[in-house]
Amino acid sequence: MMNESAFRPSFKKVLVANRGEIAIRIIRACQELGIRTVAIYSDADKNSFYYRIADEAHNIKGSSARQTYLNIEKVLDVARKTGCAAVHPGYGFLSENPDFASACNEAGIKFIGPSSACMRKIADKAHIKKTMQVNGIPVLPSIESEADSDRLRILTKEMGFPLIVKPSFGGGGKGMRIVRSGEELEDALRYARAIGKSAFRNEAFYIEKYLEKPRHVEVQILADSDGKIIALGERECSIQRSHQKLIEESPSPALTPEKRNEVIELAKKAAAVVEYENAGTIEFLYYDGRFYFLEVNGRIQVEHSVTELVTGMDLVKEQIRIACGGKIEESMQDIPADGWAIQCRINAEDPYNQFAPSPGTITGYRAPGGMGVRVDTGIFMGYTIPTQYDSLVSKLSVWGRDRTEAVSRMRRVLSEYVILGIRTLLPLHRAIFREKNFLNGDYTTNYVEEHLEDLLESMKQIEKSEKSHDELLAEVFTSVCRLVLNENHARNSKATSGVAPFPEGSHAEVSEEETIAVIAAAIAVAMESEGTPIRSLAQRSATVNTWATIGRIAQMNQRLPCLQRQR
Repeated sequence: MMNESAFRPSFKKVLVANRGEIAIRIIRACQELGIRTVAIYSDADKNSFYYRIADEAHNIKGSSARQTYLNIEKVLDVARKTGCAAVHPGYGFLSENPDFASACNEAGIKFIGPSSACMRKIADKAHIKKTMQVNGIPVLPSIESEADSDRLRILTKEMGFPLIVKPSFGGGGKGMRIVRSGEELEDALRYARAIGKSAFRNEAFYIEKYLEKPRHVEVQILADSDGKIIALGERECSIQRSHQKLIEESPSPALTPEKRNEVIELAKKAAAVVEYENAGTIEFLYYDGRFYFLEVNGRIQVEHSVTELVTGMDLVKEQIRIACGGKIEESMQDIPADGWAIQCRINAEDPYNQFAPSPGTITGYRAPGGMGVRVDTGIFMGYTIPTQYDSLVSKLSVWGRDRTEAVSRMRRVLSEYVILGIRTLLPLHRAIFREKNFLNGDYTTNYVEEHLEDLLESMKQIEKSEKSHDELLAEVFTSVCRLVLNENHARNSKATSGVAPFPEGSHAEVSEEETIAVIAAAIAVAMESEGTPIRSLAQRSATVNTWATIGRIAQMNQRLPCLQRQR
């Protein structure tokens, strides 16, 4: 583990080539290390929070990911102009793009992550499976796309159904399709090629034997330029929907100490095979007591906070330290989990409507807290979630002394977490943390599909038996806003017409538009936009028309546009 008091980073300024919560996470780590940060933001992210906390922020024109965060030339142009010594890519976007890593090195800018050569090795998932197999690491039987159609039909029949077709490049579950018969194969191949071409610019695919009910286990590793590798325990990532992870925990409830040691040694061996450097994750499927290599993720993972909670290690700082030439000391050993951590991914999706995306404006927000609770998010009240990017809006993580305490704590904080104005996966998570199989740690990657009907029913029952969280938060907002309205109206009416303030318990005088406007003003005041002191704003609101003041404050506040009523 890094001795922060002794570590002096050689980077004076870092470009954060990402957005949202991961950008905030990286900026915070840099700030604590005394490194200046440069953020980039698209036109669609002009009202985001993350780039406000960076030392510098630059708009890269455009709204789509391809125009902005995936545009190597634009990103590097900002890095050059601002004098950045390094770039941290976060996860997604350019984080696993070897061309970007190469372009950074050619520009004399350090890429905080594995080398471009390593990234090219692990990018081709079909090829890396062969490499691992040659080096004695178990893999599932597979077929590469080079075979012609007739040969593919023969080989797939010999391998036996079910199978899964995957794009050879990219990740995140994109383009994957399960095939249970020969009739389904052609459609799956077309789908994999199409997604591969559009998302990863490569039509290559491979076909793999599909395991019906495996568990998904991954190992977090750190590796330095001398080839020294340590493992920071494993994470269980089996609660998924459409190959997208929803819940992660560490350690895995499925592994014995012996199996834990086995998968850690396999992960370290796999990292050595590809000459990995920096922080990375080696993923496996666990089935019938055996581990099968899945892939290498050459970046910080979305779920890295789970490992941080059980190890006490800041993985982003470790990434920076290794990128600065730092070494893993000989005395450093694999770090076992201390306690238990669980993370829930809160996506802007509607679980009642086949998980349809639910972009929109956050009209009410309250984050949970308490001992052992961590919330990673870039959203706030008044923020409008863009349609152009990933639906993840928040990562809710907890730590407990054991799994029982961690599960109990997560169940509590899920009941406290309130996000209004959009649909989220909060109801689904609340239902999962009451379901018997999950509570017993008895689940596989098919868990959500197998239990979805029961989970949906449980969600409805929870809403009926407990007061709506929306109602609870609305009560708080209404009472606070009425108090603000009364006080301001009383001051203004006394100075003008002498009209009495709103009567206690009155609802007619406070419209929804007025309430939203007051909330917008309260946020603007709290954030002290443009450096205006809160006291000055309060004094101003006492002497001029309340609604004019609210409008002025909201316009001043570049972080938050005026809230729009949800219709």
